Amino acid sequence: MTPRLILASASTARTKLLSDAGIAHTVRVSDVDEDAATAAAGPLTPSDTALLLARAKAEAVGCVTQGGDDALVVGCDSIFEFNGEPYGKPWEADAARERWQLMRGRSGVLHTGHWLISTHDGESTGHGEVTSAVVHFEDVTDAEIDAYVATGEPLQVAGGFTIDGLAGAFITGVEGDPHTVVGLSISTLRRLLAKTGVSITDFWS
Repeated sequence: MTPRLILASASTARTKLLSDAGIAHTVRVSDVDEDAATAAAGPLTPSDTALLLARAKAEAVGCVTQGGDDALVVGCDSIFEFNGEPYGKPWEADAARERWQLMRGRSGVLHTGHWLISTHDGESTGHGEVTSAVVHFEDVTDAEIDAYVATGEPLQVAGGFTIDGLAGAFITGVEGDPHTVVGLSISTLRRLLAKTGVSITDFWS
């Protein structure tokens, strides 16, 4: 009997990505305090931060799911690295605008951490992996940046941009798995599932 797959994320882009790939799943959002989790861990690289938060989200949902429920829980988190510095969600319009003024015509690296928890027999085991992709940006104008920020899209996404939304017009290329930039690498999920003895094809709906 194949366990059910739970996505521990509020990201509509991640759940759409899974659905478009034919992967049956349910969503259960974690209540992880990301700022507290990273502060407790101390200095980390952007890549390590993405993996830490992905693990925290998966384990938080995995703990709730335990107790006889046979499930696989995948947590994800994305961090954008630009000039060696980590950037999460801008939240504020001014921050998003300033970030785009720095990024335009240049490149950065989007890191997505993945952590998979198995709750089989009430025991939790985990496997993790980070995938990274280089993102190249157009030399967009101030007017284009203002128009994009005004849509509200960049405020609540890692790095202040999406590849599968409006900002796709401002991205000239991606080196690496483009799903990484969306926030969940399907091929990485396949490898993590295989470590638990489950095939991704078992979830094709």
